Amino acid sequence: MSDIITDTTIYNGAPAECQSAGRLPKELETYALLDRLGIDYKRVDHLPAYTIEDCHAVDALLGGEMCKNLFLCNRQCTDFYLLMMPGGKPFKTKDITAQLGCARLSFADGEHMEKYLNITPGALSVLGLGFDTDHNVRLVIDRELLSSSHIGIHPCVNTSSLLLAMDDILKVFLPHTGHEPTFVDL
Repeated sequence: MSDIITDTTIYNGAPAECQSAGRLPKELETYALLDRLGIDYKRVDHLPAYTIEDCHAVDALLGGEMCKNLFLCNRQCTDFYLLMMPGGKPFKTKDITAQLGCARLSFADGEHMEKYLNITPGALSVLGLGFDTDHNVRLVIDRELLSSSHIGIHPCVNTSSLLLAMDDILKVFLPHTGHEPTFVDL
C-alpha cells in the first residue's frame, strides 16, 4: 500500500459529524451538494495526493481509476478550460487545441484555479464546477472517459478521493451546475 494511504476504510458518503473536524468548508460543501443531488459515492481519506502517480494506491483501494484533470488557458488568460481525461493517458496540447478550434493552450495558474473553482493545485476536480456559478471555465472531456462506469476524483481537496458514477456526473451534477461538456478525442 502506498505511503499516502493511512486508513484503508472505504466510506459511503460524507464524513460523519465527528469526522468533519479539521476539514475545509469547500470539501464539506462539496459533500453536501452531492448529497442534495442524490449522488452516491465511495470515499477514501488519505495524505495529500498531488499527482496521478500518488493516486495509484487510491485506485486500487476504490476499485476505479482516478481521472486526470488539467486546468488550461489561452495565452491572454481570458479563456479557461478544465480537461478531464484518463489518468494514465499522456497529454499533448496540440491534440486539444485543434479540436476546440482555439489557439495554443497552456497550463493556467493556481490563482485562477482558486478564483474560479475554489480549488488549489493538486486537488483539481470536476466538482469544482459547483463553485463556478459565473461559468468562467469550459469543461472538456476526453471521450474515452465515457466508457468508464465510474471515475475517481477529489472532493475539491487532495486528502480524500471519491468514486462516482460517470452517469451521475454527466446527467445530474453537470446539469445542476449548468456546464455543458465539450467532448474531444485525445
